[in-house]
Formats: sequence, structure tokens, C-alpha cells
Amino acid sequence: MANIYAALIIKGKKSINDVPDKIRDEVKQVLIDEGHPELAEGGN
Repeated sequence: MANIYAALIIKGKKSINDVPDKIRDEVKQVLIDEGHPELAEGGN
């Protein structure tokens, strides 16, 4: 699920603030690993 959210964030369809708190840290890590640390900023 984290990979799906990360892909949507990269495409501009969602933001990190749209991700449920439960998996937000995992999605942030996927974004960082994919080379998009700027998209992982925000949220909690």
C-alpha cells in the first residue's frame, strides 16, 4: 500500500498529507528511496 501512495504522490495525484498516519512513515521512506525526499516533507 505504501508503494501505491508513493506512486500517486510522485504523479501529483496525492500529497503526503493524504496518507493515513498509520503508514505515513513507510510512504515517506519509499519516497526517499525513490529519490524524491522533497515529496516526503510535510505531515507529522
